[in-house]
Amino acid sequence: MPSRRTDPLTLEVVELIGDVVARYHQEYEHAAAGHQLTGAQARVLNLLSLEPMPMRRIAQKLKCEPSNITGIVDRLETRGLVERRPDPADRRVKLAAPTEEGLLTADRLRESLDFAREPLAGLSDAERGMLRDLLRRMLG
Repeated sequence: MPSRRTDPLTLEVVELIGDVVARYHQEYEHAAAGHQLTGAQARVLNLLSLEPMPMRRIAQKLKCEPSNITGIVDRLETRGLVERRPDPADRRVKLAAPTEEGLLTADRLRESLDFAREPLAGLSDAERGMLRDLLRRMLG
């Protein structure tokens, strides 16, 4: 009996997940370049468009070093897309927050990402819900 990790179906699913991830990253980089952003800058801006946060938390969410985030936020700030402001809960902490232009850019960036949106449009609500639930389950 084949191992659960090496049976043909599992191998095919793993390969398909890898293809999806690669295509998503490729399109994300292309969309970011269309807004004169690197992929990393676009990911930080997108994250901040959801809520302002300290750089340490951005680094945790993106699984990278805080020093990398500092440089990315510096470049976004220079472009007028992000600003640093005191955290109302702890004025010793600085939050990175999108400016109005940053929010508009994040919205335009999301609108230009067709890869996930287009194939998902071909699935019913029930199928999209099932896919979401399966992905959540996989991620624990």
